[in-house]
Amino acid sequence: MKSILFALAAAVLVATPVLADQALAQTKNCLSCHSIDKKIVGPAYKDVAKKYAGQKDAADKLASKIMKGGAGVWGVVPMPVNSQVNEAEAKKLAAWVLSLK
Repeated sequence: MKSILFALAAAVLVATPVLADQALAQTKNCLSCHSIDKKIVGPAYKDVAKKYAGQKDAADKLASKIMKGGAGVWGVVPMPVNSQVNEAEAKKLAAWVLSLK
C-alpha cells in the first residue's frame, strides 16, 4: 500500500509543473495560439523552452514578449500585445514555459 501511495505522490509531483501555470495560460488566452507540444499559430512551448535553454536572460526576455508581443523570431505571424497580462503573470508564465521539456 505504501508503494502505491508513493507512486501516486511521485506522479502528482511530476505532473504539477506542467499544470502549475497551464491554468494561467488558459485564462489569459495563451492557449488560443500556443500549445505545450505542437505549433498552432505560435510555436509550441516546448520549442520555446528548447530555443531559450541556458540563456541567463531568457525569463525576462520571454516575459517582455508575453506582455509587449513580438515579431520575426518564429516566422511572419506577429505575437500581439497582451495587455491583460501583468508583469508578475508574464514572469510566472515565462518561468513555466522555460520549465517544459
